[in-house]
Amino acid sequence: MSMRPLGIDGAWVFEPKVFPDSRGSFHEWFHGDDFRETIGQGLTLSQANCSVSRRGTLRGVHFADVPPGQAKYLKCVRGAVFDVIVDIRVGSPTFGHWESVLLDDERHRAVYVAEGLGHAFMALTDDATVVYLCSEGYAPGREHGINPLDAELGIGWPAGVEPLLSEKDAAAPTLARARREGLLPTYEECLGFYAKLRA
Repeated sequence: MSMRPLGIDGAWVFEPKVFPDSRGSFHEWFHGDDFRETIGQGLTLSQANCSVSRRGTLRGVHFADVPPGQAKYLKCVRGAVFDVIVDIRVGSPTFGHWESVLLDDERHRAVYVAEGLGHAFMALTDDATVVYLCSEGYAPGREHGINPLDAELGIGWPAGVEPLLSEKDAAAPTLARARREGLLPTYEECLGFYAKLRA
């Protein structure tokens, strides 16, 4: 399994070795010891989710209050999605930047998104199925969103795919408004939280 950091601190992509044969294929998509050695901490599993989306479905940008936040380790097990991580931590050197990874059922890449980062994806196929391992369970009172079509954020969603948003995501504030309203975590508090997890 190959693990490499993306350009945003706390975002990683995992590229497993896939073993195909005449019956199908096999791969490991999570290995606790390798994960801990690379990231510097383990992944506490509190909730596992599965979402199925029609082509064009755009989910996110979602994040949770830190602490405790919600780290996510996810992959696409059917079809393909354009996966996006956004640095929404005020004071981070990459605040407002985003990174994308194509997750699909051929290369079987997975993505780790640390607490305090925003996450979104767009389904590129019908019945795109994404599974998540989450460090914390869903808690409505500390969950937030940023409009994924925020022009200032400027995420380069794939051309030729009409975005389908939930009413909640469509009504989410821009990154600038979320910052003004004090919804965003700070880089300092996230770093402090990461240090406690690694202690």
